[in-house]
Amino acid sequence: MKFMKLGSKPDQFETDGDNIRYVATELSTDIIINVGNIKFYLHKFPLLSKSSRLQKLIASTNDENNDTIDLHDIPGGPAAFEICAKFCYGMVVTLNAYNVVAARCAAEYLEMYETVEKGNLIYKIDVFLSSSIFRSWKDSIIVLQTTKSLIPWSEELKVVSHCIDSIATKASIDPSKVEWSYTYNRKKLPSENGNESHWNGVKKQQMVPKDWWVEDLSELQIDLYKQVITTIKTKGRMSANIIGESLKAYALRRLPGFIKGTVQGDDLAKYRYLVDTIIWLLPSERNSVSCNLLLKLLQASITLECGETGRKEIMQRIAEQLDEATVGDLLFHSPTGETALYNIDIVHDLVEQFVMEKHSARIDSPGGNEFQDNSKIKVARLVDDYLAQAARDSSLPLSQFVDLAELVSVYPRPTHDSIYRAIDMFLKEHPSLTKSEKKRICKLMDCKKLSAEACTHAVQNERLPLRVVVQVLFFEQARATAYSGGCSTSDLHGSIRTLLPGGSHGSSRSATTNTDEDWDTVQSSEELKALKGELTSLRLRIKGVGNNENSLDDAKLNTEKVATNKVKKIFSKLWSNKDRQGEISSSDTSESPASTNAEENRSTPSRSRRHSLS
Repeated sequence: MKFMKLGSKPDQFETDGDNIRYVATELSTDIIINVGNIKFYLHKFPLLSKSSRLQKLIASTNDENNDTIDLHDIPGGPAAFEICAKFCYGMVVTLNAYNVVAARCAAEYLEMYETVEKGNLIYKIDVFLSSSIFRSWKDSIIVLQTTKSLIPWSEELKVVSHCIDSIATKASIDPSKVEWSYTYNRKKLPSENGNESHWNGVKKQQMVPKDWWVEDLSELQIDLYKQVITTIKTKGRMSANIIGESLKAYALRRLPGFIKGTVQGDDLAKYRYLVDTIIWLLPSERNSVSCNLLLKLLQASITLECGETGRKEIMQRIAEQLDEATVGDLLFHSPTGETALYNIDIVHDLVEQFVMEKHSARIDSPGGNEFQDNSKIKVARLVDDYLAQAARDSSLPLSQFVDLAELVSVYPRPTHDSIYRAIDMFLKEHPSLTKSEKKRICKLMDCKKLSAEACTHAVQNERLPLRVVVQVLFFEQARATAYSGGCSTSDLHGSIRTLLPGGSHGSSRSATTNTDEDWDTVQSSEELKALKGELTSLRLRIKGVGNNENSLDDAKLNTEKVATNKVKKIFSKLWSNKDRQGEISSSDTSESPASTNAEENRSTPSRSRRHSLS
């Protein structure tokens, strides 16, 4: 830290109690100056030789036969006045970054100009500021911090503007030219950790990171920080990414709990202003700040009830970078008093905005591009994984789950395993769903796009409607025999085909058309079990024949035909049982409610024999 010593005489200021300061000399004091709650017992002559203001005040006291002067409004208070008084006496006084601004403002108040005496205090302080303080990185920051309590004096004397310009200029310099010390505890370079790199035994020059300055600026109060960042932007030599890093470091330093997505503290107005200011300072360049930081700012903005304009702006920014987000970033907790665990409405709004932007981009560029497709795939997977987490909340309404999933339902996915996991979790945590509600949620996934592992889980999942299980079984069988020209949809009973997505579009929906209620009363556990066994055997046979390099093609085809014929027979038997069950159900409609309930009760055990691997 830079400092300057003034005067040569020993310090003779003494203290008497808590509020009296006096000069210990043989001459008795002849003037009392009150500053705040401190009384200074001093001599007129030294003060008159340096201060124009004291000359006027002492002259007025002589006319009134009064030996007391009040200086309660002097900037810097008693400490700053004492520095000025010691300078008048020629006593030793030390100026540094912590007291120089207060002394400068007090000297201005006392009018200690060059016109009163050459080499007066104002001149000496100005030389010290320009030659030492403003040339020092850390001293400039310390001085700027002290100016806050001395406004408007520090602003009128341009100390604030000089400090800000000095700091902004140094922050904007080429890192290779940084020769002063700075604070950097974030991601230290190997050279900064003491692991110096060498080249042919010669020590390499130490590398300075581009964001070397961000931690030191985090010590500034928000108003001063805002002015410095604005000045750095104006100079135009700092990349938007580095400014974004500075804003992140400042938020982590100044917002308690920010790293965990919350804001802890009692001074909500202070934190609200801080968050609004950081949002206002965000660089306009896309991807200049991470999506993680934007989402944390949004969460803080919601928690603190910040301005609506800033919130809309940051949501727009998030939508542009939503493909960078993680599930953890999106887990916004609901406001206090709400039963839902997560605030899914905010996520819905973000995804909806993302979808609208991609739609607008597709209209502007009809050809599309690979980047847009990749971002859609990432967001679709993000939504699926988020829903799997949000579905653990038993108070999550079905409508919110489905509405969010449908926003990205047309987006490409390599598999539908993620949305299947989300659906399964929702069914597990919401066991009281009706059949129609289960049908609605299961429509979100495409059984053809489930992986073999997911299919294995699905066919044994007792939470899924039977209709969905049969679809999964069929597509598993079709996938296992597709390359050999085996069983296809045209080989199956027409009503079996209606189970598949889209149904049998060529047939009319007659009385024999199956419904979810029909399928849930089919006593087909044995047929399903047999079908699963045959599919497993089919896969093993095909794999065994395929691994035998000496096997003939016709032997391979015979193996596949035998297996696929068995599968078709089981599907046909499954449907025949369903038809017979439907006839029984039709005839039962004329019977009493008691007999109907009894029949339903008898059909229940067949479903319960299916189990889940969840």
